[in-house]
Amino acid sequence: MPGRVHTLPVVFSPAGHPHRGLGGPAMPGQGLPLRVGTLLTGLLECLGFAGVLFGWTSLVFVFKTEGYFEELCAPVGNATEPEGCKAQEEKFSLIFTLASFMNNFMTFPTGYIFDRFKTTVARLIAIFLYTTATLTIAFTSAESALLLFLAMPMLTVGGILFLLTNLQVGNLFGKHRSTIITLYNGAFDSSSAVFLIIKLLYERGISLKASFIFLSACSVLHIGRTFLLMPRGHIPHPLPPNYSYGLCSGQESREEKMVELEKLNVRSKEFSSTSTEKTLGPEEKQATRSFWSFAFTRRFAWHLVWLSVIQLWHYFFIGTLNSLLTNLAGGDLKQVSTYTNAFAITQFFGVLCAPWNGLLMDQLKQKYQKKAEKNGSSTSMVALCSTVPSLALTSLLCLGFALCASVPVLPLQYATFILQVISRSFLYGGNAAFLTLA
Repeated sequence: MPGRVHTLPVVFSPAGHPHRGLGGPAMPGQGLPLRVGTLLTGLLECLGFAGVLFGWTSLVFVFKTEGYFEELCAPVGNATEPEGCKAQEEKFSLIFTLASFMNNFMTFPTGYIFDRFKTTVARLIAIFLYTTATLTIAFTSAESALLLFLAMPMLTVGGILFLLTNLQVGNLFGKHRSTIITLYNGAFDSSSAVFLIIKLLYERGISLKASFIFLSACSVLHIGRTFLLMPRGHIPHPLPPNYSYGLCSGQESREEKMVELEKLNVRSKEFSSTSTEKTLGPEEKQATRSFWSFAFTRRFAWHLVWLSVIQLWHYFFIGTLNSLLTNLAGGDLKQVSTYTNAFAITQFFGVLCAPWNGLLMDQLKQKYQKKAEKNGSSTSMVALCSTVPSLALTSLLCLGFALCASVPVLPLQYATFILQVISRSFLYGGNAAFLTLA
């Protein structure tokens, strides 16, 4: 973002080389059902759990109804004026600000954890954080509302690790890798609709406590998926022949598995080094690129500025939307609820918007790579050029969203919601794909 981590860790490219010919080796027939199962359950995990923070507006509506931080409102006569609750609004904004800050700040440490300790450990940490957060929210009341300052950041970091460990699933599907990465990022965006569902259930008599206990109970599914449908290490790219993980890897004895892993590592290195020799020039072959050599490049610095400016506007919009709608609706809670629902519903369609960006980049990449093979040019630079139209389109969408959001007309906010979800889906999905290529 999801300021989330929307990029794959370096382990996915063992040679540090921008992938060429994303097709990779053919998938064994017996492994295809497992891979599809991993893909679909990962999509469900991102859709239902990973990015729920961005449905904050719906949850704030419930918290206000429950009387969270209501003691901060200034009473006027026998009623409490909406204009007198600025201190309450500031508390909710501060919680969201802290959670969204952790969403960004913790991406680097969580990425290191994933690189260093691999998938299983990272996912168990994610499950612990997520379960603790949901249970804390479930048993929080108006009197203990300050616990939200602890619970929401934990919920956010747990969600980031879910997304991070799932992005590597794209490596299982060769030339469709970018499409799957953007699909998962779109699912991350769409998971903000979970808080809308909680809000609608609350309005129909199901308590906030019951909803969050249910989310906590779903940790059983996360644990099962961790040990049955995910690798213990990382899914390499390019994918070696006869690669197995999860249920399939359990069919081998321990000794056979260790021998096979050594063979897979050798094959992966040979494949990567061969591709590197074909695509890199003599000067590039001699240069050994460290992490920091990439981190301090102008390309990365400008991309970071571009991402940060757009992301800041998105966070500001989400964090202040409830107070914005309250002001534009003149304090009419029914209208505020209607527009809050509309915003949350549009967020769900992020999962449908994001893959279009990935498809655009995949198609352009294949087109440019064919030209590169004929001209003898560098495939890594050609693959990078395929991201330019995507980044330009994302910038235009974000500009349109910002302009609409700046106009204080309530009905126009429907257009703002649509542009916001499309631009955010394109932003994070395109960012993930760009960084894996660059």
